[in-house]
Amino acid sequence: MDVRRACFLPLYLAIGACGAASTTFEGGIFHGQNVAFHVGSVPGDWRRVNMEDSSALAFRDGRGSSILVSGRCDLKVDDVPLIALTNQLVMGTTERDLVKEETIPFDRREARHTVMKAKLDGVPLVWDVYVMKKNGCVYDMVYVAPPDRFEEGSGAFEKFAQDFRAVEKSNDHE
Repeated sequence: MDVRRACFLPLYLAIGACGAASTTFEGGIFHGQNVAFHVGSVPGDWRRVNMEDSSALAFRDGRGSSILVSGRCDLKVDDVPLIALTNQLVMGTTERDLVKEETIPFDRREARHTVMKAKLDGVPLVWDVYVMKKNGCVYDMVYVAPPDRFEEGSGAFEKFAQDFRAVEKSNDHE
């Protein structure tokens, strides 16, 4: 996920974007430009948001929270630590307060899992972030919610995130 998209994540997800013609999402498998991944069951109150970025899958839930799953492949990421990749996702936030920060097993790799409270443009939000590197790709999953609504949707996001699996890339979707 690039820094510009990370900084404006709630805005992107709130208004949506046009495009994404080169993506498909069927049977829990997302195929985007040069990336493919499987996610868990999408809860009934999550609505897909179209993104200009053809490597991202985004949703809004019934509580006004945003969910973003993205991947990018064939980059030189072997020497970038997971914590640095996580920090890139939350760049632009202020008044950060870490609630949880851990390295966990995830799709047969290690992932960085971070939960934090932070402000974006002065708006308080809670962020639940997973970052994983696998087979030359970086995968990010982010759940962003207002503090008073975070707990309501965090369980569904955790289940959704735990079912994530990288999928071997296919040339028909690139």
